[in-house]
Amino acid sequence: MRPKKSVTLFLFCLSPNSQVTAASLLWMQSEAHDDTLVDRHVSGQMPHGSVFGTLLLLLLLSPLEAHSQPQAFPCSMACSSKSLWSLLSNRAQSYSYTLNCRYHKIWKEKKMVIPVPQEVETEEMISNATALKKALKFFDADFFNESKVKEMAKGAEEFNIPAFRENRKLVASEDGGLHNPSVLVFNSSWGENINRAVDANDNFNYPSYEKVQRPSNEEDIAFMTITELGELIKTKQITSRELTDIILKRLKRYNPVLEAVVTLTEELAYQQAKKADDLLAEGHYLGPLHGIPYGLKDIIAVPHYRTTWGSTTFKDQVLDTEAWVYKKLQAAGAVLVAKLVSGSLAYDDIWFGGRTRNPWNILEFSTGSSAGPAASTSAGLVPFAIGSETAGSLTYPAARCGITCLRPTFGTVGRTGVMSISESLDKLGPICRSASDCAILIDTVRGKDENDLSSRDVLLQDPFRVDISKLTVGYLESAEMEVVNVLSRKGVKMVPFNLNYTVESVQSILNITMDVDMLAHFDRWQREGFDDQYEAQDQWPVELRRARIILAVDYIQAQRARGKLIREVRDNFKEIDAFVGNATDWELVCLGNLVGIPVVVVPTGFKPVEDVPKGGTNRRTTESTGIYAPPDQDHIALALAMAYQSVTDHHKQRPPIDNVGPGDEIPFPSD
Repeated sequence: MRPKKSVTLFLFCLSPNSQVTAASLLWMQSEAHDDTLVDRHVSGQMPHGSVFGTLLLLLLLSPLEAHSQPQAFPCSMACSSKSLWSLLSNRAQSYSYTLNCRYHKIWKEKKMVIPVPQEVETEEMISNATALKKALKFFDADFFNESKVKEMAKGAEEFNIPAFRENRKLVASEDGGLHNPSVLVFNSSWGENINRAVDANDNFNYPSYEKVQRPSNEEDIAFMTITELGELIKTKQITSRELTDIILKRLKRYNPVLEAVVTLTEELAYQQAKKADDLLAEGHYLGPLHGIPYGLKDIIAVPHYRTTWGSTTFKDQVLDTEAWVYKKLQAAGAVLVAKLVSGSLAYDDIWFGGRTRNPWNILEFSTGSSAGPAASTSAGLVPFAIGSETAGSLTYPAARCGITCLRPTFGTVGRTGVMSISESLDKLGPICRSASDCAILIDTVRGKDENDLSSRDVLLQDPFRVDISKLTVGYLESAEMEVVNVLSRKGVKMVPFNLNYTVESVQSILNITMDVDMLAHFDRWQREGFDDQYEAQDQWPVELRRARIILAVDYIQAQRARGKLIREVRDNFKEIDAFVGNATDWELVCLGNLVGIPVVVVPTGFKPVEDVPKGGTNRRTTESTGIYAPPDQDHIALALAMAYQSVTDHHKQRPPIDNVGPGDEIPFPSD
C-alpha cells in the first residue's frame, strides 16, 4: 500500500488575558506510515484546502474559554493531510478511535460526539447507493440501512475499486495461475508423523518379472504394464525406439475416433527414445520408466509444443517452461509421445477439437477433464499418462474408461508449469493399467517442488511391503462387494462402515472454493469476454459469473466450514486404516478433494450397455470402486488395490475399439 504522510499536531489554546491571542502551531513530525491502526484524537474529514489555514481560522473565530494553563490537544493521523479536519467546540475534550483507513473506523473511547459535516449528495451518489441497496440481496447482505449503504457505495468507489485494480495490474495480467501463487497454502497432512521412519529419498522396491518374453503381436506389446515393458527394454528384447514406433502408430490410428490427442510430440519422442537406447547401450539403466512412452494432459507445459488447456482461446499457446512433473519423468528416462486432451480449461471432456470418447463404449464420452489420458491408456495408445484432478477429473474418466488411477494425497506432486484451477484442490496423478504401475509412477514424480508452495515431501511407505493382514478396512454400502470379499479372503479385516460428518454443505464448499479460485486465475479471460468463446457455455462461463458475486467473507466462511469437515472426517479413521466405496459418488468426490485424501480407482467388471442395437454389440459399461486412505497413506490404498488385482483380471481386459459388434458401425481410417 502506498505510504501516506503522518503528522503530529499540537494546538495550544491560550487565555484571553494572555499576551498571545492566536494559536501556536507546532508540527512535530512528518514520517512515512501506511494506513495501519493508529490512534487519532479528533474525528472527521477536512474539506480540501490548506490544513494550517483551516485550523488557525477555527481557533481564531471560536470563543475561547478561560484557562489558567495552555491546553494541548495531540492529533496523530495515518491518512494524508487532505483527509484531516478538526471541529473543536470544546478543546478540553479528546476523542479516540482506531483508524484503519478512511473507511474503517472503530471507536475505542468516546468522550464527546462531534458532528460530522454533511456532504452534498449528487444524483450519481444517490443512484449508486440505490443500485447497491438492490444488489446487496444477491450477497445475502441486504440488512444495511440507507445511510450505511451510501457510506458503503462511497467507500467502494474511493477505496475498494482502486485497490482491486492495482492488485489485478500486479498479478492478473496473465491467465492460468502459472505465476504469483497465493500465499494461503493448504496442508492436507493431519500432523501425525506416521511415516517418520521413512526417508523422503527412499524409493519403493519394485517387483521384477525375470521371465517376461516379447510378444509377437504389437497389440499385445501395447497392452503390457510398465513393469513388463521395462523388463523387455532392460533385457534388450525391444528398444525404446521400437516401442515408441508401436505407440505412435496406435495414436495415429485410433485418435480420429477417440479424439483423445491434441499434439503428437513425435520429434521429441524419437530424440528421447534414442537417448534412452544410447544410455542402456552404455550400461546405464535409469529404472522402470527407462524408455517407456507416455502422454501428458495438455495443461502441463512442455517447451516448443502447444499447451492449449483444451481451449479455443489458448489453442495456439506455447509456454516456454518445463513443468516440474515433466522434468521428473525426463530424469527417469520416460519418452513423451503426446499431449493428451484436457477438457476446455480442465472442465469435463469437451475441448476445442471435439469431445473425447470412451473406448469401452465408443458411442459415449469419457467424462472428466483428464479425458485424453484415461481414454488413451484404456485403448492401449500409451502405457501410462499423467492427468489432474480438482473435482473428479481423474476419478470419473478412469472409472468410465475402465482403467486404474491414483488421485494422490494433496501436495504429493509439484504443479509448477501446470494450469491452475484451485491452488488448494489441484492434484496431479497417474493413470495406468494397474495399481502397481500407479505405485511406480507416484514414487517417480512425488517430492517437494520449490516453486509450488503447497507441495511437500510426502513420506510414503513402500506399498509393495505393506502387510495387508494387519489392516482394518471399512466398506460403505456403495462399495463393490466383490472387492470386499476378495480383500477379506486375502486376510484383510473388513468391517461395515459409515462415513459420519455433520457438515451438510460439502458440495457447495467445493464449488465456492473451486470457482472463486478459478476466477482469480482467469480474471482477465472473463473481463475481456473470452468466456463467449468457451466450448460449453453451461460450464465455466456460468460458474465463473456466479463466482464474481461471492464475497470474500463468504469464501473464508467456506474455508472454515472446510476445516470443520476435515476434522470430522479425520475422526472417522480412528478405527480403520482405509475404506472402500463408490469412486464417482459426487458427494464423496467433493469430500475427498476438500480433505485431500488419496483414492485408488480400480475396475471391477462390466455390464451390458443400455442401448443395445439390433444385431448386438461388444460395447460394455464399466464398473469400478474406490479404495480411500487418510492423507499421506497412499501406500495403504495402493497395497489394497494391488492385492485385489493380484487375483482378478478386470484391469487386463481390452476395449473393443476394433470390433464393436455387428450392430455398430464406427468408421476407422484405413491402415
